[in-house]
Amino acid sequence: MIPTTLTELAEVTGGRIAGLGESEAGGLTITGAVVTDSREAEPGSLYVARIGEHADGHGFIAGAAQRGAVAALVTQDTGPLPRVVVADEQAAFVALARHLVDARPQLNVVGITGSSGKTSTKDLLGQVLARDGETVAPVGSYNSEVGVPLTVCRITDSTRHLVVEMGARGIGHVRYLTEIAPPRIGIVLNVGSAHVGEFGSQAAIAVAKSELVQALPSDGVAILNADDPLVRAMAGRTTARVLLVGEAQDAEVRATGVTLGADGRARFRCSGPFGTAEVHLAVAGRHQVGNALAVIAAAHESGMAIETIGAALRDAGPVSRYRMEVATRADGVTIVNDAYNANPESMTAALDAVAAMAGGRRAVAVLGPMLELGAEAEAAHRAVGSAAAVHGVHTVIVVGDQARGIGEGASSGGSHVEYAPDVESAYAMTVDIVEAGDIVLVKSSNGAGLRFLGDRLRDTPVSAKEDLTC
Repeated sequence: MIPTTLTELAEVTGGRIAGLGESEAGGLTITGAVVTDSREAEPGSLYVARIGEHADGHGFIAGAAQRGAVAALVTQDTGPLPRVVVADEQAAFVALARHLVDARPQLNVVGITGSSGKTSTKDLLGQVLARDGETVAPVGSYNSEVGVPLTVCRITDSTRHLVVEMGARGIGHVRYLTEIAPPRIGIVLNVGSAHVGEFGSQAAIAVAKSELVQALPSDGVAILNADDPLVRAMAGRTTARVLLVGEAQDAEVRATGVTLGADGRARFRCSGPFGTAEVHLAVAGRHQVGNALAVIAAAHESGMAIETIGAALRDAGPVSRYRMEVATRADGVTIVNDAYNANPESMTAALDAVAAMAGGRRAVAVLGPMLELGAEAEAAHRAVGSAAAVHGVHTVIVVGDQARGIGEGASSGGSHVEYAPDVESAYAMTVDIVEAGDIVLVKSSNGAGLRFLGDRLRDTPVSAKEDLTC
């Protein structure tokens, strides 16, 4: 964080200082991380005592102090730390984050939104931009009203690039996040079916995602997916310069000749304002091509040469967990753990990648439910099951009753199907079915808990079957 005194914090947030005299407050400087979890506090930290659904952060101020926090942002005048007392901790937190951005007028802010692929794209972009200078990108999926200010508060006086992932649970959410960290470059990846149960339609999702490009300045750049009609149409909703990326013929940053290797990693030729370049990705999945094109466009617009961008992408591997994590056990079984979240588009993309990686090996898919799909849920699950069969998946293990439609679609397409009522049953069933040399995909929405199943399978060799059946 940019060093900030307690006096400055009070001025920025409109709060009052407590637990310390005014003359002393000017000498107390916050130099460490800003945290909302007391367990993450470190020497010099500011602890933001949020009141959440399940816990009141004011009860953990002492723990933050023990770990080295020097001050707290609170709504209740309590605790052992010097503090700034405010009426609304969220509004104060946002005011602090915006103040830090405004203090760095040369900061290059890139915002990313989309129904899927946001985290993978920000991970790639963060690694690429780091070749050009100090870069701050979100940890994991910090893309909410809490995650964005936490990310912003990590910038320092020497930060050159700030990557901000922007999620949406409703109309106005992305707009709110752009007010915390106003982007110069905005990336919209896609408009899919994720959260359609909450929004009501893909058209409504498109409206929410378009708030990013509407927030761009006239001298900014909107990077839009040319292959998604709903995203392409956002060109009419921004005053910024529009740059189309994709595989469409009129895409200004375009991929051609896409191939997938046995490791599931894509290679393609990229053409754009910079000329042409051969791009080799270090992350698995054909869907990463679109993500990479957005990264290439954003990095080039940030002043980087295509040669440097290409070299960085060749080295840029997975950062956030449970997104196409590929691990091969000693018995030759490959586990693809992509179970952080799921929607129809990402399910199909994962199946496509596994089919390419199988290379004649037997494929097993352990699939859980896709949540928040509303009235489309049943048809969407059946379609995913059909896609598994089309991609040649030998056995589909369906986890949970909500995902039953996947099994029906897979069975009608010719795949063998097994039903597991819960994650523990799915684990035992998968260990029993998998043979040496198989490739196993594990995928579901976050709430289903399959990502931890993927970890267990990664560490369970075929020889463990005997132990489980004793």
